[in-house]
Amino acid sequence: MSSDDLFPDASRAYIEAFQFSSWYPAFSSVSPKATVIRPLSQEFRRYLEDDGVFVPEGADDYPQESTLSDSDSDSEAGDAEPGKSYSFPELDAQIRDVISQYGAVFPKLNWTSPRDASWVVPTLKCKSPADVYLLLKSSDFISHDIDSSLAFEGCVDDEANGQDNGPQNERPPHDLELVLKKWYSMDPSREFRCFVRDKRLLAIVQRDINYYPHLNETDTQEKIKRAAIEFWEQKVRGKFPGGGNYVFDIHMTRDLSSAYILDFNPFHPMTDSLLVTYEELLDLYNSEGLQPHLHTVSSPSHPAAARNAPANQHNAIPYDALQLSSGVDIDSFARQWEEQLKTSQQESDEE
Repeated sequence: MSSDDLFPDASRAYIEAFQFSSWYPAFSSVSPKATVIRPLSQEFRRYLEDDGVFVPEGADDYPQESTLSDSDSDSEAGDAEPGKSYSFPELDAQIRDVISQYGAVFPKLNWTSPRDASWVVPTLKCKSPADVYLLLKSSDFISHDIDSSLAFEGCVDDEANGQDNGPQNERPPHDLELVLKKWYSMDPSREFRCFVRDKRLLAIVQRDINYYPHLNETDTQEKIKRAAIEFWEQKVRGKFPGGGNYVFDIHMTRDLSSAYILDFNPFHPMTDSLLVTYEELLDLYNSEGLQPHLHTVSSPSHPAAARNAPANQHNAIPYDALQLSSGVDIDSFARQWEEQLKTSQQESDEE
């Protein structure tokens, strides 16, 4: 079976349709509140590409106190590696303004969120520009969004527009955007990924690969299927600007009667198919008249649950190994870290 059968052709224009700023205006009424800051500067791109995890000067909302003497500070500044100092006062101000409106935010770039960096900002809840930058700098995932050769990997020429994008490494760079979503406490057992090909909803798949007994109750499964299908038919079908091939993530309401959209992803190898394979999705696509299938983790011994080690633990590094810029010394970062942990725990308890 060839990959041509498994996936529809993907052009650069098709992938661009999945940038947050491309689809959000059409679905803002059924999505969490969000603000898009674009385009980001080339200097900010260089900051994200630079080695190490460090915070730009002025981004931290905590007092910049240091236990170092003036002579120690001068000595360390003199030994610092050139090119490691960044400052983004305008972006800092924009982020602070959004946080003042939303209370807290969850950041992402054009397509990808830094879910693999939850170890550095608990619950991915950002209350300062420094939190946002630390999440982005600590994430491996967002490298996909920074590098055009990764973002548009596997694309064919955009024949519809008469464009020849050339080899992957010659593709023109794309503008980066910073998305700040209003932070909500979400129940991962109510998150689902829905696969649509040629305007047909093929499957509804549990997004968090852990075993939840209630998701295997017949009545619960019927509610989930009914709500997901109805939501797609009424709120999504025919409205996605990128055409009829897409994958969308939803979060169900507490009573499982409706949903709202978390994200759109391309029907493409870069999108994790979770509990199904793209071969199985192709079989469903070739089977006319079938209702969408619901896939959940059926038992603690399910292969997906059994292999589900702590998420992204490969990306976690010891706290004292973080490289900090001159804008944040180790004592300031320690206070910030402890305060963030306490605040997140208190708010989680309240919610």
